[in-house]
Amino acid sequence: MHDPKGSHYDNQSIMAKPFYYGGQAVIEGVMMRGRDNLAISVRGPDGKLNIKKQPLPSIYKGRLRETPLIRGIIVLIETLVLGTQVLLHSAQVASAEEEEEKIPTALLWGTVAASLAFGVALFFIAPLFTTRYFVDPYLGSALVSNLVEGFIRIGIFVAYLKLIGLIPDIKRVFAYHGAEHKVVNAYEAGIPLEAKAVRNYSTAHPRCGTSFIFIVLIIAIFVFSLFGRPSLWLSVLSRILLIPVIAALGYEIMKFGASHIKSMTIRIFLAPGLALQAMTTREPDDDQIEAAIAALNEVIESEKAPQS
Repeated sequence: MHDPKGSHYDNQSIMAKPFYYGGQAVIEGVMMRGRDNLAISVRGPDGKLNIKKQPLPSIYKGRLRETPLIRGIIVLIETLVLGTQVLLHSAQVASAEEEEEKIPTALLWGTVAASLAFGVALFFIAPLFTTRYFVDPYLGSALVSNLVEGFIRIGIFVAYLKLIGLIPDIKRVFAYHGAEHKVVNAYEAGIPLEAKAVRNYSTAHPRCGTSFIFIVLIIAIFVFSLFGRPSLWLSVLSRILLIPVIAALGYEIMKFGASHIKSMTIRIFLAPGLALQAMTTREPDDDQIEAAIAALNEVIESEKAPQS
């Protein structure tokens, strides 16, 4: 990860453990997550930025969030629940709906459940069935079977990214994703957050969710190989139940890699995930960079304020 140069904290908090900001592209905007708060910056139909700040629930910032392995599972939950929540919020702002009333709990959890079910079915169950019915009859090795399943899983993931990248609205989300990375990269380099300066930074970042998913898909090959080639339904069960374990391992590997990015060996290891980010990011325009800067500035300022 880029080496921060003292711009993370004021004099009263400079001794605190460094915190690395990150975020998520949303519809017509960017969410940035801080230590205690998050900020969402969304551009409405009138062209103005709508910026919302909210405190993070305790589960996303407590001691467990810093506990190795457990934190990976919490990050997975955070990505699904919090990520869906901010996406729904951005959709309402971008479409000029009233700044509602709270997003209905049933809608939030229904969306999370549907997204999780779709992801598990597409990236874990479909490769398993494809391998068992079309490849395994010609294979005598459980190890080779798991390798083939893993390669099919990665192929489906790449094809999925390619297909959704053809959708115009998703292209815009990917541009905001690029803006988010540029702003975080610039901030971690100690550069003033101005669009002209930020534009020079990369749209790739080692802590990106795209890299995380790629690492998870690689780890899945090794983990599932440990179980050989059990019956189909035991295999289906393992693909579901082991996802939190694989996510926990993947997060630790990504975190280690991001903090040792200056190592050539680590750079080579992370290169495929970083290359994949070319499919989930696009060069943003200045308005998109401005939205990302506004979100990061908001969350930084909120954490400088005295806590009540």
